[in-house]
Amino acid sequence: MKLVFATNNINKIKEVQALIPNHITLLSLADIGCTEDIPETQNTIEGNAIQKANYIKDNYGYNCFADDTGLEVEALNGAPGVYSARYAGEQKDAQDNMDKLLNELDDNSNRNAQFKTVIALHLNDTLQSFTGLCKGEITKDKIGNQGFGYDPIFKPEGYTETFAQMPLSLKNSIGHRGKAVSLLVAFLNQI
Repeated sequence: MKLVFATNNINKIKEVQALIPNHITLLSLADIGCTEDIPETQNTIEGNAIQKANYIKDNYGYNCFADDTGLEVEALNGAPGVYSARYAGEQKDAQDNMDKLLNELDDNSNRNAQFKTVIALHLNDTLQSFTGLCKGEITKDKIGNQGFGYDPIFKPEGYTETFAQMPLSLKNSIGHRGKAVSLLVAFLNQI
């Protein structure tokens, strides 16, 4: 089975490839000749995932899946949420995003947060979605150099390390994207 993963984020491709069984060939956007920026104009994480999957299915005709992920911080009423990638501006710079978030939280004692990933799968003209959550807290400083995005400031519940301090295998087993991909794989294995 061949599936397009509708992303240009090489870090996401690397994480997901490690979770997908060998009988599924994962194709990137580059593999199908998609070089344009896929629109992400919805106001929810779910909406963006579906919009991206629809775009590939409608314009390229491939079975595909797309994900969207957001960091939802309790003290910030769920922000940055759907705007996580461009929280500090359209340059989509992870360091700027983390700096802005840490500055806004400042000395707030409520540092509860969760990562949320939604995967939208277009398979044989049917749309399915899968959601993975990982609860945790925002640290006061950036710690670690693994991962990407907000990983250096997110410490998952029950752990003393941030995602950026963990090996990819551990992050995948407990993280939001890993949970959503596991649901996707379980569904694909039933077909």
